[in-house]
Amino acid sequence: MRAFIVRRFAAFLGFVAAAWLAGCVSLPPPVPRANVAAITDVAQTELGQLAAKGMPGGSAALSGFRLLPEAAFAFDARISLARHAEKSLDVQYYLIQKDDVGLLLLKELREAAARGVRVRLLVDDLYTAGEDEVFSTLSAFPNIEVRLFNPLPSRANSLSARLLFSLTDFGRINHRMHNKLLVADNSFAVSGGRNIANEYFMRSTAANFIDMDVLSSGPVVRQMSEGFDRYWNSEHVRPIEQIAPLRMPVEEAQKRFDAIARTAVPDVPMRPRDVLDKPPVGQELITGDVDRHWAPFKLFVDDPEKITRKPEAAFEGSVTEGALGVINSAKREVKIGSPYFIPGARGMAMMKKAIEQGGRITVVTNSLGATDEPLAYAGYERYRADMLKIGVTIYEIAPTLTGRSGRFGDFGKSISRLHAKLAVVDDDRFFVGSMNLDHRSAAVNTEMGLVIDSPELVKDYDKLLGGERLNLGYRLRLGPDGRRVQWLEYDDAGGDIVHEDEPGEFLWLRFKNWLLLPIVGEELL
Repeated sequence: MRAFIVRRFAAFLGFVAAAWLAGCVSLPPPVPRANVAAITDVAQTELGQLAAKGMPGGSAALSGFRLLPEAAFAFDARISLARHAEKSLDVQYYLIQKDDVGLLLLKELREAAARGVRVRLLVDDLYTAGEDEVFSTLSAFPNIEVRLFNPLPSRANSLSARLLFSLTDFGRINHRMHNKLLVADNSFAVSGGRNIANEYFMRSTAANFIDMDVLSSGPVVRQMSEGFDRYWNSEHVRPIEQIAPLRMPVEEAQKRFDAIARTAVPDVPMRPRDVLDKPPVGQELITGDVDRHWAPFKLFVDDPEKITRKPEAAFEGSVTEGALGVINSAKREVKIGSPYFIPGARGMAMMKKAIEQGGRITVVTNSLGATDEPLAYAGYERYRADMLKIGVTIYEIAPTLTGRSGRFGDFGKSISRLHAKLAVVDDDRFFVGSMNLDHRSAAVNTEMGLVIDSPELVKDYDKLLGGERLNLGYRLRLGPDGRRVQWLEYDDAGGDIVHEDEPGEFLWLRFKNWLLLPIVGEELL
C-alpha cells in the first residue's frame, strides 16, 4: 500500500468543485516543545544483556542480524520485544491499520506502558482516516505519546474525503514517511518492508503480501534510535492531541481504547520453526539465546527534511542514492526484489553499463495480477521489453503460484503479492528496507534501508528460493520478433507453459492505466 495520492485524486476530480464550495481546512499552528531522545541506559535490562550476549569481542563495527521472511514469525518478533521491554519502545510506521494485527500491537504497547515502559508511537498520517479515536485514546494512558507525521488538515473518516478537503495543500501532503521500525530498550529492532495490517501478516482472506523484515541488535540499533529521534523531534510531526484532541475525560478514553482493542482476534498459532529452521524470536528471548549473524553494516535513514526539497536535492544523500551506490558497486551479480520497479532513464543506464561489463542482473517484481498498484505496474511496463533486450532477467510474481510453494507462509485461498524491498549484491551483501526502486521513494517519501555485509545471511535468503524450478511466478522473455514479451510458467511435468499475452483478464485495468497514466506522469509513481 503506497502513497500514490495523485491516483486517489484522479478518481475524485468530479468532486473538486463541491470541495471548493465547502471550503478547505487547515492545520492549527505548531506548539513549541522540547526535544526528546532515546533512552540509552539499557545495559542492565534483559534485552540489553541478550543483545550483548555473543557479540564478537564487543566490536562496535559488528551487529547481529536475523532474517524474518515468514509473517507469523515477524509478528511474534514485534510482540515479544514489546512484552520483554523494560524501559522504552520506539515505534515508527507508515501504516497501522485498525484491524486485528494493528489492534494487537497497540494493545501490547498499552500493556508495556502499564509496566512503566516509555512508549513513543510515530505514524504517518495519510492512512489514519477513521482512526483518530484509537490513537487519541491510546495516547490517554500514562507513559504513551502518539505523534503524526506531516498531518493532513482534514480529519474526515475516509481517505478520499481527507484528500479532497486538503486539495489546496497537495504539494505538502504528497510527501509521506514510508519508514517501518520498532526498537525495544534501544537493544533490539525490527525493520524492513512490513506495515502493521492484516495483509502483511497472512491475516487477510483476499490478498497477502510476501515481505521481509530483519531483527537487529548491537550498534546498528543505536543508529536506528538516533534516526527515530530526528523524526520524533521534527517540525513535520505533531502530537495527536493537537491534531485530534480528546472529546472525553481521560479515564473514559482509556476504557474506550480497551473496548476497541478487545475486538481484535488473537494471533494464529505458529509452527515450531520457520522456513529457515529457526525458532520464534519470542522463544529465543525466553531461553536467553538469540540466534544471529554478526556482520558489518551500513544504515541509511532519510532526513525528515527531505519532504521539503525539490527532487534532485531530495535524491542527494537519500536512502535511494545510498542503496543504488551499493547495487552499482557489484562486481558480478545483483538480485533485486521490488514490488514497484520503475528504473527510469538513470536506472536503465546503470543496468546497461553493468551488463556490458559482464555483470548479471535479476529483477523480481509483481505481475499485473499480483500488484496492488496497477499504475505503478504500467510505469514499469514501459521499460520491461527494453530491460529484457539489454539482458536483465525478469520474474513476475504470480497471484496464486507463490502460495503453493509454502516458502512464505500459509496464504490460504488468498492471492500473493510481493511487498519486500531487497537486493543481494555479489552473494555477500544484503539490502533490506522500506525503499522501492521508483521516483517516489527516491525523491518524494522518506525511507530507511540497511545493508548487511554477510555471506551467511545471503545463504539464509537463498534457502527461501532454493530447489530447482521453484514456481513462484513467471519468467519473462522476448518472443521471436524480439519485441513482444512472453510469460513462462512451469507445468507439472517440468516443461514450460508459454503465455503470449499477460496472464489473466485485465481489460478494465489496462483501460484505466491508459486513461490515467498520461495525467499522472512518472514523477508521481
